[in-house]
Amino acid sequence: MTPILETERLLLRPLAEEDASAIQVIAGDRQIADTTISIPHPLDIDGTRQWITAKLKEVEAGHARHWVMVARQTQEMVGSILLRDIDNEHHLAELGFWIGRNWWGKGYTTEALRRVVRFGFTDLDMNRLYAFHMVRNPASGAVLAKAGFQQEGIMRQRVCKWGKFEDVVVQAVILDDWREIEPQQRAF
Repeated sequence: MTPILETERLLLRPLAEEDASAIQVIAGDRQIADTTISIPHPLDIDGTRQWITAKLKEVEAGHARHWVMVARQTQEMVGSILLRDIDNEHHLAELGFWIGRNWWGKGYTTEALRRVVRFGFTDLDMNRLYAFHMVRNPASGAVLAKAGFQQEGIMRQRVCKWGKFEDVVVQAVILDDWREIEPQQRAF
């Protein structure tokens, strides 16, 4: 159900059980877990396998599409990106992502995000894509903005991360706005 997507530097392929070891290493990094809403730390291999199983069940049920980002040049997994809570009645879905520290600041997330946004609008017939990020993680907000997302508000104390309540920004892009900016984003 999750198709392979391509960009200039990335192959976005479906999440698989065989990805557990790489995900544990990359997402298990405390700095990655610290800035994501739902990745625990420490992340052991059993927890990683359970996470993958849960994500694959969401895909099987048609509620999600989940990709791993693979650098074409090195064939290394660099991160993960997904559309979840796909709502066909209201034509909307939540977008989420994380990327390993070794690949921060190199444009990989923006590249993957733009491709998945295009897939959401053109292949899944979505009208609205939205995403959340912690207020203290403005880098995620900047990446979302590069893909046309606009801040809609701040949800005070929306999540509890490691025993502390965190404020979360909600950003979204709607189909009409995306159609205006998409021609300039076609770099791949």
